[in-house]
Amino acid sequence: MADRHQLKLLKKSARAWNTWRARHLEGRPNLSEAFLREAHLGGADLSEANLNRAILIKAALNGATLREAHLGGADLSGANLYRAILIKAAFNGATLREANLSGADLFGANLTWTNLSGANLSEAILRGADLTGATLKEANLCGANLCGGNLRGADLSGADLSSACLREANLYWAILTRATLRGTDLKRANLDRANLGEATLRQADLEEASLRGATLNGASLREANLSGADLRWAQFINSALSESLLRQANLTGATLSGADLSGADLSGANLTIACLREADLYLASLCGAILKGTDLSGANLSGANLSGVALSGADLSGTNLKGALFDKRNVPGLQG
Repeated sequence: MADRHQLKLLKKSARAWNTWRARHLEGRPNLSEAFLREAHLGGADLSEANLNRAILIKAALNGATLREAHLGGADLSGANLYRAILIKAAFNGATLREANLSGADLFGANLTWTNLSGANLSEAILRGADLTGATLKEANLCGANLCGGNLRGADLSGADLSSACLREANLYWAILTRATLRGTDLKRANLDRANLGEATLRQADLEEASLRGATLNGASLREANLSGADLRWAQFINSALSESLLRQANLTGATLSGADLSGADLSGANLTIACLREADLYLASLCGAILKGTDLSGANLSGANLSGVALSGADLSGTNLKGALFDKRNVPGLQG
């Protein structure tokens, strides 16, 4: 339970609280299970405070310092934490639905299994933060820094991650259905088995990212950079990949049936036993690509560059090769 004297001081004013804290630096404030609904705590120093299971619904904590504070199980729904200092704070299991964390510093914070649905985390610093199993449905993460963050199994469905930094972040088995990742930095991120169905990834940087077994059906990846990405067994059914970069990408066993790859650069890509049935590859570049055992039946390869491709065992039944560039001597049986 919360210390009554400390709780009284905190409710009085942030100034009174900070004055008391300056005189009692040796102790860790005990505010566990405190009821601070709609309290005005802007600028208060709550560093290392114990706020486990505290009620902070709609509380004003803008500019407050909660460095290494413990907020496990606390309810901060609708709280204003704008530009708050939350470095290495422990929020595990806390509720932060629709909370304002815009510009907040959450470097290295523990947000495992935290409910951040509808929260505003735009421009927030979440480098190295642990968001394992967190719920971030419809959250605003525009411009947020999540580099190296752990979002394993997190639910980011419908979230806005435009221009956010997720470089080298762990998004294994994360849910990103209908999420917006326009211009997002996902370079070398781990998205294995992640669900990105109907997500918007236009101009996103996924260079050398790992998306093994990921689901991207109906996703928009126009002008995205997937060069050197590991896309083995990933699903891109009816996805938009026009003008995208897939140079040296590994698409072994991937499913791209009905996908729009017009103008895409697949130079040197490995498409062994991939399914490109009825895919649109108009004017696509496949120079030096590996298409062994690839299903290209009904695909549109008109105007495509197939120079130096390996097509042994590929299914080209019903394929449109009008105007395609290829060397018939190197591809026996290919009709153009």
